[in-house]
Amino acid sequence: MSSDLLSIGASGAKAARIALDVTGQNIANASSEGYIRRTAKMTEVASTGYQGAVRDVSLSGVRISGVIRNADAFRQAEVRRTGSDTARASTEVTGLSSVEAALENSNVYSAITGFEGALQKLKEDTTSPSLRASVIEAARTMTDTFQIASQQIDAVGTGLRFNAADGVDQINRIAGELARTNLRLSRAADASSDQTALLDQRDKLLNDLSQYADITTTFASDGTVAVTIGGGSAPTLVQGGDTYALAMTTSSSTDPTLDGMVTFDVGGAPVTLSGGSLAGEQQTLTKLGSVKGDLDQLARDIAKTVNDAQKNGVDLNAATGANLFTANNAADFALATSDGSKIATAAAGSLQNSRDTTNFDAMLSDLATTNPAGRMDAILFDVSATVSGRTVTRDALKTISDAAATALSAQSGVDLNTEAVNLVRFQQAFQASGRVMQVAADLFDTLLQIR
Repeated sequence: MSSDLLSIGASGAKAARIALDVTGQNIANASSEGYIRRTAKMTEVASTGYQGAVRDVSLSGVRISGVIRNADAFRQAEVRRTGSDTARASTEVTGLSSVEAALENSNVYSAITGFEGALQKLKEDTTSPSLRASVIEAARTMTDTFQIASQQIDAVGTGLRFNAADGVDQINRIAGELARTNLRLSRAADASSDQTALLDQRDKLLNDLSQYADITTTFASDGTVAVTIGGGSAPTLVQGGDTYALAMTTSSSTDPTLDGMVTFDVGGAPVTLSGGSLAGEQQTLTKLGSVKGDLDQLARDIAKTVNDAQKNGVDLNAATGANLFTANNAADFALATSDGSKIATAAAGSLQNSRDTTNFDAMLSDLATTNPAGRMDAILFDVSATVSGRTVTRDALKTISDAAATALSAQSGVDLNTEAVNLVRFQQAFQASGRVMQVAADLFDTLLQIR
C-alpha cells in the first residue's frame, strides 16, 4: 500500500474542520452588511508510488489551498454604478420636492390672484376708502408671500449645500479608510482570513463611496484598489496608501442663477459628477437657482408695471402717483406706502376725488400683459413637472439597482439552506476521516500481532 491511510485521514479531518469553520463563519455573518460568502477550496495531494517511477501517482489526501470569496467583480461594479445613479436621482427628488413645497406653502399664486381681484373690485368705486384699503392689504399679503417663498427657497439651498459639504467630508473619510485598507492588503498573506476580511472591507467602502459620487476603480493583483472620481479627466482620489482630498467651492454672485452654486475639485483639478448624492445636490441647486431667478424677475416686473402706471396718473389728492412697491428681488419685495389714497386711478390733470378710471384701466391692462398669475402658475407647473419626471426616473433606476443588488446577493450572499447542507456534509466528512484513521490504526495493530 503506497498511500498512508493515517495521512489521508488526518488531511481529510483537517480539511473538513476548516470547511466547517468557514461554513460557521458564513452562517454567523449571514446578515452582516458587506459580507461575502466564503468557500474553502480543497486540492488533492498526490505523490509518486515509489522511487523513480513518476508515472505511478497515488493520491495521498487533501489540503485547503485557500479560502475563496464568492465575489463577482462585474456584478459588484454594476451595483456601485446603478446605486450611484439611484442616489443621485433620489437626492434630486428630495431637493426638488422641498423647492415645490416652499413655493406652494407660501401661497404666492393665491396672493397674486387676491391682489388682482382686489384691483378689479376697486374699479367698481375708485374713491371708496375701504376698497382702497383692501387693495393695500392684498398687496401687502402678496409681497409677504414673495418674501416667505424666497426665504424658504434659500433655506432649501442652505440645506443642500450643508448636505453637499457633509458628503465631501464623508468621501474624504472613506478615501482615507480605503488607503489604510490598501496598505494592509499589500502586507496580507494570499488567501488568508485577514485578506478576505480586508477585501470585504474594501468592497464595502467602495459601495459607500459610490453613494456620494460616481467612481472608477482599478484593482491590483494584491487586492489594492485605485479610485478616480467623476467623469472627464477623472482625477485620482485614492492610489495605494495615498489619498487626494476632494474640495467644494460655493459661488457668490448677484445673479441668483449662479449664486450659491457648488463645484468640486481634487487638488485644483475640476471634478465633473454624474452620479451619487453630490451630483443630485449639485443639479438641484442649479434648478433652485433658476426658480429663484424666475421668482425675483416676477417680483420686479410686478413692481415695475404698477409703479410705471402710477407715475402716469394722479391719486385722490390729485398728486402724481407715487411708487406702490419696492423690489430688487423677491426677498425685499415690499410696499412703499400703506396709504390707499395714493393709488393713482385717475388720468393726469384730474381733480381731487376724481372718479375717472382712465389710468386705472391702463394699470389693469399693463398687469394683464405682465400676467403675474400666469407666470407664477408656470413656475409652479415647471417645478411640479420636474419633480414628477425625476420621480419616474428615480423609480426606474431603483428597480435597476435593486435587480443588480439581487443578482450580486444571489451569487455572493449567504444562503442558510445551503450552509446547513454544508454543515452536515463536512461534519460527515470529518467523521469519515476519523473513521479512516481508526481503521488504519486497527490494521497496524493487527499486523503487529501477527507471529
